[in-house]
Amino acid sequence: MGGRTPARAIEGDIVRRGDPGYESAWQGILWNGIKPPRFPDAIVRVASERDVPEAVALARSEGLRIAVRSGGHSWCGSPLRDGGMLIDLSALSRTHIDPDAATATVQPAATGGTLAAELSRYGLAFPTGHCGSVAVGGYLLSGGLGWNSGALGPACARVRQIEAVTAAGEVVTCDANENSDLFWAARGAGPGLFAIVTGFRLALYPRPAAIVTTTYAFPLADVVPVTRWATAAATELPPTVELSFVLGTADPAMSAATPRPKVIIVAATSFADSQDEATRSLGPLRVCPLADRAIFSQADEPTTFEALYDTSGSLWPTGHRCSADTLWSGADYEILLSRLAPVVATAPSEKSLVLAPVSPVSQEKTLQQEMAFSVLGDSYVVPYAIWDSPVHDEANIEWLRHAMRTVEPLGTGHYIAEADLTADPSRARRSFSPSDWDRLGRLKARYDPEDLFFSYLGRSITWAA
Repeated sequence: MGGRTPARAIEGDIVRRGDPGYESAWQGILWNGIKPPRFPDAIVRVASERDVPEAVALARSEGLRIAVRSGGHSWCGSPLRDGGMLIDLSALSRTHIDPDAATATVQPAATGGTLAAELSRYGLAFPTGHCGSVAVGGYLLSGGLGWNSGALGPACARVRQIEAVTAAGEVVTCDANENSDLFWAARGAGPGLFAIVTGFRLALYPRPAAIVTTTYAFPLADVVPVTRWATAAATELPPTVELSFVLGTADPAMSAATPRPKVIIVAATSFADSQDEATRSLGPLRVCPLADRAIFSQADEPTTFEALYDTSGSLWPTGHRCSADTLWSGADYEILLSRLAPVVATAPSEKSLVLAPVSPVSQEKTLQQEMAFSVLGDSYVVPYAIWDSPVHDEANIEWLRHAMRTVEPLGTGHYIAEADLTADPSRARRSFSPSDWDRLGRLKARYDPEDLFFSYLGRSITWAA
C-alpha cells in the first residue's frame, strides 16, 4: 500500500458511527422501510473494486468483522450488524455485454431490471429476479429463483466465473477449475459467504421472442378445488411456462368491490420463440372447469419483460415495511395452501400475500451440480407481510410468524435468499442439505480462519448444528 494507512488508500467514503453523515448512510443501507436496530462501527462505501481489498485490510487492522451490501434488498437486513464494518458495494454497478460470446460481465450492484434492459438491446436474456430493483450480487450468491427458472435452473447455474476478495485481502478468480471450492460456495451460500464477490461472468441465452400470460382469480374459499385443478394442469405444461399461486387481496383490476375480496390467483407466464408457441403452451390452462367461479380471468395475453417488472413492483411497493420467510416442503400445494388460506384471510394488511411458485426451479440435475444452492423440497411457499406504518409492526410480524407456524411442521428446508434468519437459529442451517452445510463450514474455516466475515444472522459464529 505504498506506506499509506489502509484508510487513506480507500478512494470511497468511510463513515464511522458518531460522524455527522452516519445516520443518513445507515438509513440508506436497506430498501425496506423496517430498519433493524443494528449499527456497524464503520460503513465503507467503495468507489471501485480497487477499494475492496483496501477495505478488508482496514477492517483487519482495526479488528472489525465484515458484512457486505450489494443493493440492500435483504428482507431480514443481513448487511446490518452490530459493530464491525459494513462494506457497501453499491457503486459497483457496471455491466459489459459480449453478444458474440453470449456472456455478460456484471458487478454486484447492477440491478436485474437494468441488466435485462441492457441485454434486450442484443436480443439476449438472463434469468434475473422477479423484482427488477434487486441487485444481482445477493441474488446470485443466494442461488437466484428468477424469471423462467423452471426451464433455465437457478440463476447461479449460469454463473461461469467470479472475481472475489478473500479474508486475506487477496483478489482471486474462481470458476469450475480455479479456486473451485470458493466458486461452489459463491453459488448459493448467500449472506454467509466468507469472501466479497466484485464481479460475475454470466452465460446468456436468446431473449424469448414472445411472452404470454394467463391469469385467473377465484374467491379464497375455493382454494382447494382451484389448487387441485391447477396443479394437475401444471403436469401438462412445458418447463417454459412459469405457474404460480398467489393468496392475497384482489387487485383493483380484478374487483371493484369494497372491501376488495381475498382471492387465490393462478398466474401463468409462457416464454417462447413465437406468439403461437407461447399460446399453445398455455393450452392446459385454457379450459378451466371452475371458470364460472372466477371473479377475473384473462387468457393468452401478450406481455413484455418490462410489464412483468411493473406488475411485480406493484406487489412489493417501495417505501413500505416488509418481512418475508420461506419454506420448502414435501407436501402438495393443496395441503399447504389450504392451511395458509385462513391465515391470509385474517392478515392485518391487505398488501400481505403468500406466493407459491409451482416447480420454481428446473429439476434437471445438471443445472444443480457443483453449487451450494440446492432444491430442498417438492413444493415452495413464501409468505410476505407488507404494511405501511411502524405502529403496525408487531401485528404484521406476528402474522408472518403465524403463517410460518401453520405450515412449518410440513417443511423440509428454507431458501436462504428470503428466509427470516432472525425467526429461528435453525433457519440458516436448514437452507442447505446437511452435507452442503458441513462443506460450507469446512470452507469457512479454510478461507476465513480468523472469522473476519460475519456469518448468518440468527446463529452463533460456530458451524455446529
